Amino acid sequence: MVIKVYIASSSGSTAIKKQQQDVLGFLEANKIEFEEKDIAANEENRKWMRENVPEDSRPASGNPLPPRLFNDSRYLGHNWQSKEQIGLSGLCTAERLELEMLCRLA
Repeated sequence: MVIKVYIASSSGSTAIKKQQQDVLGFLEANKIEFEEKDIAANEENRKWMRENVPEDSRPASGNPLPPRLFNDSRYLGHNWQSKEQIGLSGLCTAERLELEMLCRLA
């Protein structure tokens, strides 16, 4: 299982940049295998992400924004509030991360 993280390398939003850094940093620190998918540099990535975010996770207006996480093609969520809220000390597997993220993502 590989977590896919959809990001925008050239986002003008500091909030999006911070959220992306938090997500990627957390995955790296916990040695969780992931694949970065840049929606700013690749139209196919942007299209795939937008088409695969579930209706109930879309913004009221506009398109879904990064970061967005998927387990292969299954949507995991986006923009968790803080690493502390996840409470994943001692994380060992990507499966555990997936379960925690499903429960706690905003």
